[in-house]
Amino acid sequence: MTIEVTVNGEDRAVPQGYTTSALLADLGLGEDGIAVAVDNMVHPRSQWDSPLPAGAEIEVLTAVQGG
Repeated sequence: MTIEVTVNGEDRAVPQGYTTSALLADLGLGEDGIAVAVDNMVHPRSQWDSPLPAGAEIEVLTAVQGG
């Protein structure tokens, strides 16, 4: 069974029970320098192994170093 979520403005069908950690792996991102918001709320790293809710709007932000 799949659920629909929106990741950085793009709709995706993902397996039920899908987690933030799985999303980051699918996006080819590590966990360092990453911030995640779910439904406009900061999604703490301690919850990254919890299933994402159906219909969630997810924003994945990466830290950029520069000057």
